[in-house]
Amino acid sequence: MSKKIRVVVVDDSALVRSLLAEIINRQRDMECIGTANDPLIAREMIRELNPDVITLDVEMPRMDGIDFLGRLMRLRPMPVVMISTLTERGAEVTMKALELGAIDFVAKPRVGLANGLNDLAEQIVDKIRVAAVAQVHRGVIRETPAQAPAPLHAGGAAAAPVSAMGLLGRLSTEKLICIGASTGGTEAIKEVLVQMPADSPAIVITQHMPPGFTTSFAARLNGLCQIIVKEAVNGERILPGHAYIAPGGKQFHVARSGANYVAVVDDGPAVNRHKPSVEVLFKSAAAVVGRNAFGIMLTGMGNDGAAAMREMKDAGSYNYVQDEASCIVFGMPREAIAHGAADEVLPLGQIAGALLTKLRGSSDRVLHRI
Repeated sequence: MSKKIRVVVVDDSALVRSLLAEIINRQRDMECIGTANDPLIAREMIRELNPDVITLDVEMPRMDGIDFLGRLMRLRPMPVVMISTLTERGAEVTMKALELGAIDFVAKPRVGLANGLNDLAEQIVDKIRVAAVAQVHRGVIRETPAQAPAPLHAGGAAAAPVSAMGLLGRLSTEKLICIGASTGGTEAIKEVLVQMPADSPAIVITQHMPPGFTTSFAARLNGLCQIIVKEAVNGERILPGHAYIAPGGKQFHVARSGANYVAVVDDGPAVNRHKPSVEVLFKSAAAVVGRNAFGIMLTGMGNDGAAAMREMKDAGSYNYVQDEASCIVFGMPREAIAHGAADEVLPLGQIAGALLTKLRGSSDRVLHRI
């Protein structure tokens, strides 16, 4: 038998510690080697036991999970799965944890804890397995440069200053950028979106995320970006200068209404075990957008969206896939490449620049036709 994944559970609730340890120890490929009720005890346990993965509660006494995670990722980066509370504050703190370098999170139920965690057992151990093989990157907090005043979105939200590459100029409103991501994707999506100028073509995004967390994710991005970032709403027109994120627990795809693209958000079945599913969004782009689409596949486990991204390419889209070295998990990008869906395979930091260069070429062609 191959080496087991060694896990330390950090949670201030004795019940949660016991339940998580039991769930982990039921698996043949992992074991709980220790539990701690606060981060200070956990710190010594990590030094002594050198675990492969830790699960970490967001809110704990003496030092909260976010403070502990920040110190851990600076001094001893390692795979961390956050155990989050499904509340508005819990969602905001979880986004911060992912920004600091946590691999993923599990949303624990607010009531019926014992039955709820056991119902989530498969999800919990799957995330631990992914974390064990993930590339751990130190979280980097992106700040708005002090020398440039941040413009305001409608509603008063501050956005990042215009990128060095500037605005795109006149572009066909038919262009649509489609992004798919899973594990590690919240920070990867941010890396792309903060570089997009205010006159960017519309962007549609599926990030694997449960209900209750995509609202905070969209709000956080909206405060960092020049474009307006929001959760997709069923029936709304998809506009340039906007990015639309699939709501957690719903399917999201693109349809046409006359000359416009519109968002379709519904309660359709899970696809490739996911809801939202990248496959659903990318299939609609292949059918509705065709050669006016740009596809971007970012970090994530599994194969969701790979076949549909090939359908996009066959319909005329131009596709970018994140390379292995910059991925937290290279599963979805690897599968997209294996399906022949990639036009370019690039480090995360180069994808937005390559896309903007391509779009500027499109803008020049539009101007030449006028």
